[in-house]
Amino acid sequence: MLQQPLRKVFDIGDGREVTIETGRLARQADGSVTVTMGKSILLATVVANKEPKEGQSFFPLTVDYQEKFASAGRIPGSFFKREGRLSDSEVLISRLIDRALRPLFPDDYLCEVQVLVTLISSDPEILPDAMACLAASAALAVSDVPIKEIISEVRVGRVNGQFKINPTRSEMEESDIDFIIAATEKNLMMVEGEAQECSEDDLVKALSVAHDAIRIQIKAQEALRDLKGVTGKRDYTKPAQDETLREKVYSFAKDKVYEVSKGKLAKHERSDRFDAIQDELLKSLEEAATEEAPFTDAQKKMAKGYYHDLQYDVVRDMILDERVRLDGRALTEIRPLDMEVDVLPSPHGSALFTRGETQSLTTVTLGTALDELLIESAAKSDYTKFILHYNFPPFSTGEVKPMRGPGRREVGHGNLAMRSLKQMMPTGNDDFGYTVRVVSDILESNGSSSMATVCAGSLALMDAGVPVPKHVSGIAMGLITKEDKFAILSDILGDEDHLGDMDFKVTGTRDGICGVQMDIKVDGLPMEVMQQALEQAKAGRMHILDHMYQAMPEARVEVKAHAPRVVKMFIEKEFIGAVIGPGGKVIQEMQRETGTTINIEEVNNRGEISIFGVEKAAVEKAENWIKGIVAVPVVGDVYDAVVKGIKEFGAFVEFLPGKQGLVHISEISWKRLETLEGVVKEGDAMKVKLIGTDPKSGKFKLSRKALIPRPERKEGGAPENN
Repeated sequence: MLQQPLRKVFDIGDGREVTIETGRLARQADGSVTVTMGKSILLATVVANKEPKEGQSFFPLTVDYQEKFASAGRIPGSFFKREGRLSDSEVLISRLIDRALRPLFPDDYLCEVQVLVTLISSDPEILPDAMACLAASAALAVSDVPIKEIISEVRVGRVNGQFKINPTRSEMEESDIDFIIAATEKNLMMVEGEAQECSEDDLVKALSVAHDAIRIQIKAQEALRDLKGVTGKRDYTKPAQDETLREKVYSFAKDKVYEVSKGKLAKHERSDRFDAIQDELLKSLEEAATEEAPFTDAQKKMAKGYYHDLQYDVVRDMILDERVRLDGRALTEIRPLDMEVDVLPSPHGSALFTRGETQSLTTVTLGTALDELLIESAAKSDYTKFILHYNFPPFSTGEVKPMRGPGRREVGHGNLAMRSLKQMMPTGNDDFGYTVRVVSDILESNGSSSMATVCAGSLALMDAGVPVPKHVSGIAMGLITKEDKFAILSDILGDEDHLGDMDFKVTGTRDGICGVQMDIKVDGLPMEVMQQALEQAKAGRMHILDHMYQAMPEARVEVKAHAPRVVKMFIEKEFIGAVIGPGGKVIQEMQRETGTTINIEEVNNRGEISIFGVEKAAVEKAENWIKGIVAVPVVGDVYDAVVKGIKEFGAFVEFLPGKQGLVHISEISWKRLETLEGVVKEGDAMKVKLIGTDPKSGKFKLSRKALIPRPERKEGGAPENN
């Protein structure tokens, strides 16, 4: 019989309870918990090797989140009918967990750790991503795997002006902010999310509300850990150290590294100079070696590590003490900007955005409703009309690497840019019926290519004629801290990101924040530092926006001549069948005859039609055809008709698309006619008036004569010919 599980229940607000439990499932893992809320259940496990691999020099942490389709009673839609590689959504949730946990492992802990979080039961109203990090942290808390602090993560929404922790899926549809925040008991660790132009004060308030909720979850994890009886963490093998060698490295290279750091050099030149100093250092150590005290391969590897530590210390001290950065800028200074739109002739929209040594070439493609992207998860499947893809080829950093498709970093950066630009995209029943795909290709990278993607994407959307009302720009902020000193850096370089303690990206318009992504590499971030970083980021964002409006003041009024044309129409629900026709006959004929693509669906109890075509005339022809099908002929109205057939008793004409009626021979002319030969023929155009319907058959009765002035009678009494 299975042992009784250990369980802790806590309230997250409004009487909603969350249960964390251990001791029942996956008992051979180092740590295992389930987190339950409603019908949603997450299983989290953690396993860590006891010893690091030989020669290991980095911390190999793997975090994977996966949703089992069986959790929602569904079968995967793939050919193999089983879960395969992680979807973009699962990758993004994996990143949310990884980014929060990674800084909390000891710096000298190099054993391989694998954290797996699996959705095993799905609730259609509960978003599992907000609880995934809680599950992972709880699994670590009840294990002996060394981690410095317990952490948790919550979503904050704002519904009807009120902040709410972990809102339901339905409530999130009404929320104007969506932030996921991770924190320890004392400090913030990670922020990710989007907003409909919220203020900096709103963001700070959301962080405060989230932190209060996180503290409750941390206490629940501590209680579960105590129930399990975990009193300490395992010992582990630490990397060998040689303090004498460290002193030699610092003594030889410190002044040289400082000189290069102060040199205001370009990225590659600075890197080459640092590499040259390292070569001199290693050569010096090799020459100083003797047979009694040789310079071993292990010491060489150790010396390279100490040299990296030296660079870290020198650059950080220079910034903190002298307020000078690697490229000579002031802490708040933005690198030179250059931007241009319509740089490529064939794409429907394009922009080239350059900021310092970071460059994005971004294109916009306008497609039909058939191009919408299917986003499938365990809970539901949705289609989206706005797609953004971010590509980071190796040449952008001057490197040679195999091309293996987008990695987790590219998925994450692209998602941040997509969420930011999405806030300005037309929504609802706007006349803009296109599917929009934005592609950012990073051509150069030295600091925040994701923010370059936001700026270039905004410019390219306006260039394509997408009716976005405002520009969105983005800026990456950095942080250097040491004891009680700190420096906040605007528009960070790649090296400043690598050597700094924070990567904080903020996007938005002139009126508010649209997106946020923050990662902390130290134990946390005090709220007052966060507030200062937000104000400094706002100033940088405004500076970039000013340049963007100079390059492209507003969106083009129309799409470009070579872009597909689109017209949206709305018809009554009962006409949908008539437009489609039996077996799709009518809509297929319209598409074949006009060369357009026509999409029709029922939305809000009426028919929504989108007509796409390259030529404006073709779109208008299809539009008029549909108008004719759904039009209700009115007695007394005048129509442009075409003769479709001649009979001895009159002419059959088409006066609306798909609608025909008879112009009787007596209604052709005021003159009495014995035959229509020589008067009208098939294909002739004429104006006709609807004068009624046949009471028996209901067929339309039309008249040409009614639109011709009645001729005056001659003195003999007979009317003139007409």
